[in-house]
Parts: sequence; C-alpha cells; structure tokens
Amino acid sequence: MSHSYRWVIVAAGGLLGCAAVGAMFSLPVFLRPMAQDTGWSVTGISTAMTIGFLAMAAASMVWGNLSDRFGPRPVVLTGSVVLAASLALASRADSLIAFQLLFGLLVGGATAAVFAPMMACVTGWFDTQRGLAVSLVSAGMGMAPMTMAPLAAWLVTIHDWRASMLIMAGIAAVLMIPAALLVRRPPALEGGSIEMAADEPSSEMTVGQAVRSPQFLILMLANFFCCATHSGPIFHTVSYAVTCGIPMIAAVSIYSVEGLAGMFGRLGFGLAGDRFGAQRVLVIGLLAQAFGVLAYAFVHQLEGFYAVAVVVGFIYAGTMPLYAVIIRENFPLKMMGTIIGGTAMAGSLGMSTGPLVGGLIYDRFDSYAPLYIGSWGMGLTAMLILMTFRPFLKAQPEMVPA
Repeated sequence: MSHSYRWVIVAAGGLLGCAAVGAMFSLPVFLRPMAQDTGWSVTGISTAMTIGFLAMAAASMVWGNLSDRFGPRPVVLTGSVVLAASLALASRADSLIAFQLLFGLLVGGATAAVFAPMMACVTGWFDTQRGLAVSLVSAGMGMAPMTMAPLAAWLVTIHDWRASMLIMAGIAAVLMIPAALLVRRPPALEGGSIEMAADEPSSEMTVGQAVRSPQFLILMLANFFCCATHSGPIFHTVSYAVTCGIPMIAAVSIYSVEGLAGMFGRLGFGLAGDRFGAQRVLVIGLLAQAFGVLAYAFVHQLEGFYAVAVVVGFIYAGTMPLYAVIIRENFPLKMMGTIIGGTAMAGSLGMSTGPLVGGLIYDRFDSYAPLYIGSWGMGLTAMLILMTFRPFLKAQPEMVPA
C-alpha cells in the first residue's frame, strides 16, 4: 500500500495547503468591503495579515514538534478545525482588535499547522522523487491565489463581507477536515520505530543537537534572507507598476502572471532537484532570484513587468520546496516536523519584513528602486549563506571480521 498511498498523501497535502493559504490570503479581497462597512481603517485591517505572518512564524516550530510526537494527522486535523472556526468567528467580529486577534493570531497560527507537518510527512513517504513530491504539495498551496481568492472575490459581489467570510470558513472545513483524515504517518515511523535505521541520516542525533547544529542555523538564515528577498517585491510591485502609469486592473494582473509561472517553477525545480541535487539547484535558484527581483527596478512598461514576473515567479516558487528536501537528506525522519518548522518560522519572519520595509523605503526616497536593490543584496546573501552548508558526514558501516 505504501508505494501507491504516498500519492494520496501528496494530494491531501496539496488540498490542505490550497484551502489554508487561500483562506488566509483572502483578506486582501475583503479589505475594501470591510473598510466601507465597518469604518475600520485599511491599515488596521491589513495589520491582521502582518499579525498572521508573525503567528505563523511563532507556531511553525510548535506544530512541527507536535507532529513529530503525535503524528501529522492529529496536528493538521486540529489546525483545520481551528482555522475554520477562527474564520467563522472573525466574520462576526464587532471590533477591529477582535478581528485582528481572531484572524491574525488564530487563522495565522492554524495555517502554520499545515505546512511543516505536511512537508515533513511527505518527505518521509518518498525515498525517490522526493523533490517532485514536495513541489506538488507546494504547488497545491500555490493554487490558492488562482482558486480561493477568485472564489472570495465572487462571493463578495453577491453577499456582504461577513456572509462571504463565513461561507469561506464552511468551504475550508468541508475541504480540509476530510483531507486531514487521509493523512498517515510515513511507514518507517509506524509503531514508533524506524525500519530503515541504517539508511537514516544522522540517526543518533537528538533534537537538541539538531537545532544547535551549524547546518540547521544555515538553513534558517538562508530561508530568512530568501523570503525577505521576494517578500517586498511580491507585496509592492503592483503599487510600483501604478506609479509607472499602469492602470490598476492591469497592474494586478502581474500577480496572476507571477503565480502561474510559479506553478511551473515548483515542478521544474522539483524535477531538477531530484536529478542534480537539491542544494546545488537551490544555490543556482537563489542567485537567479536575486537578479530577477533586481530586474524590476529597470522596467516601466506592462510588457516588461510581465516578462520579469514570469522569471521571478518561476524562480521564487521553485526554490521554496527544496529546503524540505535538503532537511530530509540531513536530519532524522523522527524530527522532520521540528526542523522544517524551524526553517518555516525563519521564512515567515523574512516574509513579514517586505511590506513594512518596502513602505518605509518608498516614503523615504519616493521611489521603489532602493527596495529592489536591497532585495538583490538579500538574495545574494541567501545564496552565499547556503553555499556554506555542508552535509553531515554519513556514518561508516562497521567492518565485521570474516
């Protein structure tokens, strides 16, 4: 069963990610209707998303550790229930602070219950095609802007924002809870023992040793700077395009182009990682990402924005799943959730920097060019950090006298 069922795990992970990320990232769709209906400031409502990123960062390692201890199914099932319930409660919020806490803290924290546990679970189910498998799960998350966001946009045209958000909560529950019930521990961890201990990387390592290792710290730093590289460009490129005289509707379509390219990037980088090695492909990807975001500073026409969006979307989306592959190649399966959760925490913190820093840069210089130059520098930093990564030495088999 294990050989065929592993693709069920991939499908469940992709669906869970799409629904969770889509629910959280539906907030921009509700932004204007909410402000008009409640009188809350756009800044105040948007702050819920920043709180959400910080909650994801804080919760990622906790959820990952719990999935190591109790298995991924109870963790993603709990996250699914909490996310749907929090979204429903947020739709009833009668004050801005209540909304920020319900949507930011709870929805953000619950979303984190999907990524690290599912990535850890999938890496444990695959000994071959691992890069492709985690990329497909990531591709499911990448489908959110093309599925859940348009659904939310359609709902707010026929309902008010509260009813629409409540419907989104129901949809999340209907999709996520059954998918969570399909999740199983990797066969090698069933019964609490590892069947293939001889093939396990660093099998004697403890969690304490792992989180203090240079390898873990390097992966965290690389992921932080990697996410900080594309966070600002993702968040501010539409505003930058508008300052170049491009109409808002056309400017928003840059995101769609970037997202579509990202779907192909996830698959392309996953296949390349399986063939040429995840670390090597990721280093090349980080270098390409740095120059990709820098290219935004030199475009001013819609065609140029589209061209850069294709490149940047393909690269940044493709690089992200490879961290999980590198982790699986270097750390024991029994602590995958904790280690992937730690790097996800660093990535969420990196993502939280872009909106704020980009806004401060524009207010200070009346230009977005310094943002893209700074992002280029952070991209090069991520690449240089990852180049220092050295895999753990593999244990040599003991020689048995004849």
